[in-house]
Amino acid sequence: MQSGHVTTPFGRRPMTLALVRRQVETAEAEGGPATDKWKVFRDACEARGFLGVQDRALAVLDALLTFYPRQELDSTRNMVVFPSNIQLSIRAHGIAGSTLRRHLSALVEAGLIIRRDSPNGKRYARRDRAGDIESAFGFDLSPLHARAGELAMLAQQVAEDRQHFRRLRESLTICRRDVRKLITAALEEGADGDWAAIETIYSALCARMPRNPRADQVSEILDEMELLRAEILNRLEMQLKTEKRDINDSDFGGHIQNSNPQHIHDLEPRSRTEQGAATAEEKQPKPAPIRNFPLGMVLRACPEIGPYGPDGTVGSWRDMMAAAVVVRSMLGVSPSAYQEACEVMGPENAAVAVACILERGGHINSPGGYLRDLTRKAARAEFSLGPMLMALLRARGEMASRTG
Repeated sequence: MQSGHVTTPFGRRPMTLALVRRQVETAEAEGGPATDKWKVFRDACEARGFLGVQDRALAVLDALLTFYPRQELDSTRNMVVFPSNIQLSIRAHGIAGSTLRRHLSALVEAGLIIRRDSPNGKRYARRDRAGDIESAFGFDLSPLHARAGELAMLAQQVAEDRQHFRRLRESLTICRRDVRKLITAALEEGADGDWAAIETIYSALCARMPRNPRADQVSEILDEMELLRAEILNRLEMQLKTEKRDINDSDFGGHIQNSNPQHIHDLEPRSRTEQGAATAEEKQPKPAPIRNFPLGMVLRACPEIGPYGPDGTVGSWRDMMAAAVVVRSMLGVSPSAYQEACEVMGPENAAVAVACILERGGHINSPGGYLRDLTRKAARAEFSLGPMLMALLRARGEMASRTG
């Protein structure tokens, strides 16, 4: 069959190794099942971003397919169409000649069609006595048949990417709404904290969103917006617990008397150990749990910990905690200090704290003492990792803008 060999273009059009490769791949793919030409065309339209072709080029491909008389592309049949430029231009909705030639070349470069040029460059077909096409010169549609499976997978990938992008946009919209309303509630009700600074961070995040963002840009801003939301909720929860504790203390002080008093020994601990434990428990409130942050966002804020993971990379929280153990030893943080941080903050957040200390290594004289101080603050519900991570992310963003 004609598509079983390599042909070179007529005239001044050059031959490239890429064209040779595509023709060989098309010839090797012969023998597959017949494929509906319009299904393949729809898949090519969906995958046009991967293929690097424009809408007008696809309109030309649509016109070429109308010259193929059968519904299905079949490797057992000749798939060369040979319309003149005038006929092709009419079916492509009156496209200009120079534009038509440019988009035909784009289709060839994308590997969707192959030129089968005659000795004189004209497009025509020779028929046998029965009227069947014996040989034809024009545009071979066999690459569409050969790449039908590939185009279907690319179209599916485009659909999945579109759905993923839609979900990212929805999540970001909800997160922005949450942050905006939480900040407004905190300002209107006089909650403790520098809410003006938090509002400035929120406004800066919103301003970073491009008019036509990519999925990776939306994902990055969503991670930071979720971090900001987590930090706001941490602050509000700590304040609510403090207010609840104050109310309980006030209620306890106002109800000292009891109408049915018990013996004084019934109200005291049975031993000095129990008495000391009770006193310590009353003096030290239970710390509010520190929220876990997205690993991808942590690695963007603290990229220096990546090489210390297994195989020189951090791909999971298990890798992150393993890297933190290595970095802990390198920074001179004692095992007891790190163990205490794990007990108070949780192992994931303790690893994040070590990553932050590594990132700010030049500004911290005693990493072990700094980690113990953070642990004590976390035990008193006075510390959150959110501000540290946000500061590192902002610093990296400012550095990138200066170098860019």
